[in-house]
Amino acid sequence: MNLLRNLEIFRFLAFHLLLTLLAAVTAFVWNPAFGWFTAVLCVLFTVLHLLSTRSRYQRIAALSADLDRVLHGQDSVDLDRYEEGELAILQSEIRKMIIRLREQQQNLQQDKVYLADSIADISHQLRTPLTTINLLVSFLSEPDCSTERRLKLARELCGLLSRIDWLITALLKLSKLDAGTVQFRHETLPMAELLRQAAEPLLVPMELRDQTLTVEADGTFEGDIAWTQEALANVLKNCMEHTPSGGVISVTATETALYREIRIADTGCGIDPVDLPHIFERFYKGKDADDKSFGIGLALARRIITNQDGTIKAENRPEGGALFTIRFYPGTV
Repeated sequence: MNLLRNLEIFRFLAFHLLLTLLAAVTAFVWNPAFGWFTAVLCVLFTVLHLLSTRSRYQRIAALSADLDRVLHGQDSVDLDRYEEGELAILQSEIRKMIIRLREQQQNLQQDKVYLADSIADISHQLRTPLTTINLLVSFLSEPDCSTERRLKLARELCGLLSRIDWLITALLKLSKLDAGTVQFRHETLPMAELLRQAAEPLLVPMELRDQTLTVEADGTFEGDIAWTQEALANVLKNCMEHTPSGGVISVTATETALYREIRIADTGCGIDPVDLPHIFERFYKGKDADDKSFGIGLALARRIITNQDGTIKAENRPEGGALFTIRFYPGTV
């Protein structure tokens, strides 16, 4: 009998039979009829216990088989037949485990699709400048290439390499944010100083484009200064690229009891209504996007802001131009 291979059951049966023998002998000494009755009653209880144990072990074996089928990808497994006692508790926990495993499986599948799409997007973004670099290198290798042309090609190469370097750096930052490995600091800085430092790398390009930057700020900022400056710089860079020569980019920062708000507006052509729902998506390039754009700056900005429990919204101003509204909430930052 397979049930007797279980050492625990075998020991219990041996102990139970020994008690049955002692009880029957004792009863025989007192009264033979009572002795037979005791022996039959003990044997009956022993048999019923074995049958009950065997039934329970069969249900456990069936449950184990169901789990094995789940682990091998079968979804249609009925666990409702385990209705009583400890098996019902076990069934409830197993059902929770199955739901969790399926959720993890779906998440892993989504991550695989997302990774494949991201790799395809990255390769596409890198292929264009790399193709241009190969062409420029071939032009530079021509023996009759003049010095002036070589200098021009060298400047173009430096620009392309800078673009690739920026893309790789931005993607590394995004991957850190996606992986949750970034630990945001809680720092305090006057809002005006935060905006000044964020805009400083763009002052020269704005001057070359004959653009004017105005900043009005009060209050203080609380959060991660370096990462927030990265986000603000990307938004400012986007406004700079879509503002014509002689345009104005204005930044205003205010502080209320509920939130700290930064509004960045430009006098450009605004955002196409078709692009508005997608401009924060990774690798999305709007209709008016520059050929040099990778479509990753705003995605990085939003990820940095939302990871600090902030919000960012893009819209068009009634008088023309784009408006980005960023809010940080002191209670959650």
